[in-house]
Amino acid sequence: MTKTAQSVWNNCLSFIKDNIQDQAYKTWFEPIQSVELNDNALSIQVPSKFFYEWLEEHYVKLLKVALTKELGPSAKLLYKIKMENTYGNKLPFTEQIPSYNRTAVKPQEVDVPIVNKNPELKNPFIIPGIRNLKIESQLNANYSFDNFLEGDSNRLARSAGMAVANKPGGTSFNPLLIFGGVGLGKTHLAHAIGVEIKDKYPEKTVLYISAEIFTQQYIDSVKKNTRNDFIHFYQLIDVLIIDDVQFLSGKSGTQDVFFHIFNYLHQNGKQVILTSDKAPVDMQDIEQRLLSRFKWGLSAELHQPDYETRISILKNILFRDGVEMPDEIIEYVAKNIKSNVRELEGAIISLIAQSSFNKREVTIDLAKQVVEKFVKNVKREISIDYIQKTVSDYFQLDLETLQSKTRKRHVVQARQLAMFFAKKFTKASLANIGSQIGDRDHATVLHACKTVDNLVATDKQFKKFVEDINKKLSL
Repeated sequence: MTKTAQSVWNNCLSFIKDNIQDQAYKTWFEPIQSVELNDNALSIQVPSKFFYEWLEEHYVKLLKVALTKELGPSAKLLYKIKMENTYGNKLPFTEQIPSYNRTAVKPQEVDVPIVNKNPELKNPFIIPGIRNLKIESQLNANYSFDNFLEGDSNRLARSAGMAVANKPGGTSFNPLLIFGGVGLGKTHLAHAIGVEIKDKYPEKTVLYISAEIFTQQYIDSVKKNTRNDFIHFYQLIDVLIIDDVQFLSGKSGTQDVFFHIFNYLHQNGKQVILTSDKAPVDMQDIEQRLLSRFKWGLSAELHQPDYETRISILKNILFRDGVEMPDEIIEYVAKNIKSNVRELEGAIISLIAQSSFNKREVTIDLAKQVVEKFVKNVKREISIDYIQKTVSDYFQLDLETLQSKTRKRHVVQARQLAMFFAKKFTKASLANIGSQIGDRDHATVLHACKTVDNLVATDKQFKKFVEDINKKLSL
């Protein structure tokens, strides 16, 4: 027998009726009408946006179970909301919104053992002195694995994240370090792991925090003489997620305290998840003992998404926002914005906004206008080769002379400037910069950067060199 929207919804209602009180069923489910069944997506019509929000907040898991029983694990639920038209046309229009199946992550309570612990243990997230600690996970429930689409560029990191979420602290991926450039999804994936763990293991205490806030909390604990409380608090966490761990660079006190917290958590089978814009080997001013621990588990890199993944991401955003768009426009955006996911999302959202706010039809010309403006604003990735060429042209040198062993003053200064700007504009390690600019070591690069800083402060002509080249590289 062929399934219809009505038959599927009737079966769902029978299941729902058995699992909630009569009054709730009459109030929230009787007014709903089934609209259509398309593949595994059931569309239901609800009377208002408030109605949709109430269902999502209170009954989404029940709806998910009922629908999965009928349509299998890939079942989707779409809400169609009849809205009164305010543009003069008397006919109502319909807004379509997909179900997110996602509720906010609830606060976590931790009972602090009194033995060998300060009974006034401070929670750095709240006013101190509370005995039973309520710990907000700081997780964003909208960042889930469902909307972190898999592709060749992220498959290793995503699979490792899933493995950790299924068995936190029980895999060899501890710590799990996710690294990659800006806007590729490091923070999204870190949240998704935490959210999945809270779904599967509600009793586990999960905490997401940026390295900057962690550092500030540590500084505050030193000022208030509560350093031990700070350490003890973090030792209570089952899954610790630290975002942008490269910000610990140069902060020796924070690195020291994190080293002790990391060791305790790791030895006690707790899970540590880190994100960074650099691989451990390229992190500067991080203690070797910490770097060695970062390498204990798995370091997984996120790359720029390929064309197929970019298409999937765009289609997912459009589905999420209930917007339909011709394939040729989706393909145009995917072909022209390649750098990262954040810029891809920004472009398609800008296109949706242009269309809806200005009441313009989405055409290929409109897409070209939006993408063109967007791409112009994307900061160009500056390479060490490009920096060397710019500096060489400015001083009217050839590249071979710049990289040569000559000690002529004007060549040495040009070489030092190339190293200075390579450190400023790229994420390359000092050793990498040195090897590309005349096969020097990292100490030479460090010396070059210090020399440039000193000359800028004391030599007006040299300062002008720096300002001129900086302008050329910043165009």
